[in-house]
Amino acid sequence: MTAYAWQKSSYCAQGEACVNVAADASGVHLTESSDPAGAVLHTTPATFATLTHALKTGTPSPHITVAHTPDGFVRIGEVVTTTGPKWEAFVRGVQAGEFDHFGRPVR
Repeated sequence: MTAYAWQKSSYCAQGEACVNVAADASGVHLTESSDPAGAVLHTTPATFATLTHALKTGTPSPHITVAHTPDGFVRIGEVVTTTGPKWEAFVRGVQAGEFDHFGRPVR
């Protein structure tokens, strides 16, 4: 995984293996830390903010798709795959405002 300063939800009960978010001057990065391929979704702060808003309001995200598979996995933006419990921990963190600062550009 790239040397970003990753942040996970405080609700994550899986140790370090959780959905993680980081930001730098190039944008916001989202990954599943236990993914051996290291798939990372890259997006803008504004687009990430639409995702967090959608998760807080229970509405679909207009830019980043979130698909729940029949076998219990969650696909984020067709790039990152995580488990249902890890996704729920991430969503709880979003609802608590833990990732709001990623919706603003890094300078």
